[in-house]
Amino acid sequence: MVKPVADNPPAASTLTPEEIRARTFQRAVKLLAAKSRSIAELRERLQEGRRSTPAAVDEVIDRLREYGYLDDERFAFGYASLKVRQRPIGRARLERDLMFKKVPPEVAGGALDLLFAETSESDLIDRAIEKRLRLRGRPRDRIEAKKLFDHLLRQGFPFELVSEKVRATMKLDLDED
Repeated sequence: MVKPVADNPPAASTLTPEEIRARTFQRAVKLLAAKSRSIAELRERLQEGRRSTPAAVDEVIDRLREYGYLDDERFAFGYASLKVRQRPIGRARLERDLMFKKVPPEVAGGALDLLFAETSESDLIDRAIEKRLRLRGRPRDRIEAKKLFDHLLRQGFPFELVSEKVRATMKLDLDED
């Protein structure tokens, strides 16, 4: 069955630049209402739309930045601090996540510097170890210690810190025996 012409959305070529800009702006607002995004991430999503043009996307992004709805520094810090509050993870993991969110490396680095000035990685790794021990118990042998070690590395903690903390956990376990 063929839809009536009135129900078909107009192509980008039949819309005026003002209509394209308005539709792009509405789409941007909907995307930001669903979740906060970096500027590059939003730009990519807006350019996927059939009825948007690069000029309209740039203009909408500039307008949203002007209104204060888009700010990569604030996004990066908010995203990283939320992740750390949800579960203890290290700097390397957060850098990787922010890179995936298309935050520029210098902005991500600044946000993480600010975050780790408030919360030390040593405190975070202690929380991660405590949670892991609560769930799985103390490592009883080298294989279980290696699993704990690997888990902490995957969480983005630095090798030296992980090594030190796992050794301390195993030493504590040996002292208790």
